[in-house]
Amino acid sequence: MPARAWEGTGLRRHVTVTTKLKPGLPPDVAWHDVQALYAWRPVVIRPPIMDRARAIQVRYAFSWWDALVVSAAAHAECSVLLTEDLQDGQSVDGLTVVNPFLHAPTEIIGR
Repeated sequence: MPARAWEGTGLRRHVTVTTKLKPGLPPDVAWHDVQALYAWRPVVIRPPIMDRARAIQVRYAFSWWDALVVSAAAHAECSVLLTEDLQDGQSVDGLTVVNPFLHAPTEIIGR
């Protein structure tokens, strides 16, 4: 299976651009943006993913949200997790954390 990248902000993006940013985006435009992320095959959060997230939370002292994102990405067999919320370069549960704001896209692609 080719390496996949998973970014856990689709829902956060919709909420942020419709309710938190001023002027923000109209909800239908923001939702279209979120739908574009479907191509990344989002993971449905089920009890096994939550159980794994709890173990990650305890082991690494992550917030619940960060642990859930890591668990979902690992479940999706990703090799790279794009996030600015964890330490760049950190290896967690088989994933390499990459802060997309610290690296050019050409550095990230192919990891």
